[in-house]
Amino acid sequence: MPRVAGVDIPVNKQAWVSLQYIYGIGPTLSQKILAQAEIAPDTRVKDLTDDEVNRLRDIIDKQHRVEGELRKEINFNVKRLIEIGSYRGLRHRYGLPVKGQRTRTNARTKRGPKKTVAGRGQRRGMAKK
Repeated sequence: MPRVAGVDIPVNKQAWVSLQYIYGIGPTLSQKILAQAEIAPDTRVKDLTDDEVNRLRDIIDKQHRVEGELRKEINFNVKRLIEIGSYRGLRHRYGLPVKGQRTRTNARTKRGPKKTVAGRGQRRGMAKK
């Protein structure tokens, strides 16, 4: 398994798919990197020569922020927003959606499982005494 940017990339997949296992590289950037390294995107990783793997490694290390460096930068950006007290920072702090999504319904991924609130049950068909 070739190791690129500290990640073992899968051997049996095509090169453009394998590069996406690196944090910070998606489909478009993967295609651009392979074009720059002059490697056909549909080549399997196991068929790459050592020279081609080294070219990929050099391009990714020198020109792109990936893995730990990118994660660190993103964390610093979020911490900065929280520190300056911006609206987006507050949303991050409270664990709520940041980009304007509704929270009355949905937002379950961000807010977690439902929390039952007292006094909300059996509203519709309440029996009269």
